[in-house]
Amino acid sequence: VACATWLKKWLKGIGAEAELVLPSARGVPAAGAAALSVPVVFAELKGSEGAPTLLFYGHYDVQPADPLELWETPPFEPTPKGDRVYARGAQDDKGQFFAFLCGLREFWREAGAEGRPNIKILLEGQEESGSTGLFRLLGEPEFRRRIAADVMLVCDTSAAAGLRPAIVAGMRGVCHFTVRLEAASRDLHSGEFGGIAPNAAQGMCELLASLHDAKGAIAVEGFRDGIAEPTPEELEAAAAGAAADEEIKAEIGTEPCGGERGVSAVRRGGFDPTIEVNGVHSGYGGPGSKTVIPCEALAKLSMRMVAGQNPRRCFELVKEHLRAHCPEGMRVSFPEDSGLSSALRLPLGSPAMRLAGEVLSEMDSRGPVFRWEGASIPVVAALKETSGAAPLLVGWGQSNDRIHSPNESFSVEQFLRAREWARRILARF
Repeated sequence: VACATWLKKWLKGIGAEAELVLPSARGVPAAGAAALSVPVVFAELKGSEGAPTLLFYGHYDVQPADPLELWETPPFEPTPKGDRVYARGAQDDKGQFFAFLCGLREFWREAGAEGRPNIKILLEGQEESGSTGLFRLLGEPEFRRRIAADVMLVCDTSAAAGLRPAIVAGMRGVCHFTVRLEAASRDLHSGEFGGIAPNAAQGMCELLASLHDAKGAIAVEGFRDGIAEPTPEELEAAAAGAAADEEIKAEIGTEPCGGERGVSAVRRGGFDPTIEVNGVHSGYGGPGSKTVIPCEALAKLSMRMVAGQNPRRCFELVKEHLRAHCPEGMRVSFPEDSGLSSALRLPLGSPAMRLAGEVLSEMDSRGPVFRWEGASIPVVAALKETSGAAPLLVGWGQSNDRIHSPNESFSVEQFLRAREWARRILARF
């Protein structure tokens, strides 16, 4: 709330009409009401009559900072080191969207009254946890009317290596959820009950292993149904802007061998779906030993879905698969999920894409590349549908920014590029 209030005040300072918006909690159980108490910042700058309307989207929330012991600087005290600033959210997405807003401020001051588009600004505080409040607002007719626009600008993605500009032409949809596996009524002595009682930790390993076959392909029946295959043009454009396997290896510290074997990294990373295990928790993990048979195991999973897949159907298929493969003597349940978001796939030759290409070529003689992001911004596809705006996703992240990890950072050069991009693209509109 403090962050949203600060943003409202800053936006008013550049001449915008700004307010904090909360969705209606009518009909929502008390347990779910807290998720609707995070404000959405909505602001408007009125341009020339008849000028196009632009909607800018960003998010002011961040990932948790843990593990705290791996941070070299305090995560919530921005710390300059060399040409970079270190803090949680320095890049994702506070640094990126604020750089864009600074470019907007410059443009608005420089442009004459007759040369300004209409600008709407939408900043939410729940992107990292499913955009619960914003999704609910998108169901309210009055709010949908307010965010109607011609083009939607997003600065929450990455540039290619060496800060070569990149236009995002696709993003995967996402759902993350919890799997609980229960066996005995309590943790049991492994000597007294070993070989007799079912082991929830072992059962969870078997259950998770069933999700993929020996080649790393997703083994959930029907999961890939409906996938819209990439065109040769898309695959060629994606390969032109992709990092080589050796570059990926240098970045992640191991071979880029995840996913289905025999399929290129370009295809696996942007055009194919995934089911990933984000964490597994069971039994004893502290120092020394505690010889127990765990009675319960928890796993955190995420799915990334591509164009043509129905997210709800995919989630139901995964749950059905896990129930069918539940080990004997155990019970599987799904106590928590983030909701569902669809994939986004954009035409390469759209007017917005062409205009962005011209502006980015002016900024960098190498010109832009196209990227199909493996990551997700869950609400962007819904914003596209409800606002009627053509999405234009151009960001300035780099792999060494370490988003979602300890020691996240953003360089001054990246900030200046994002600011310059905002000033130039707004001027073209």
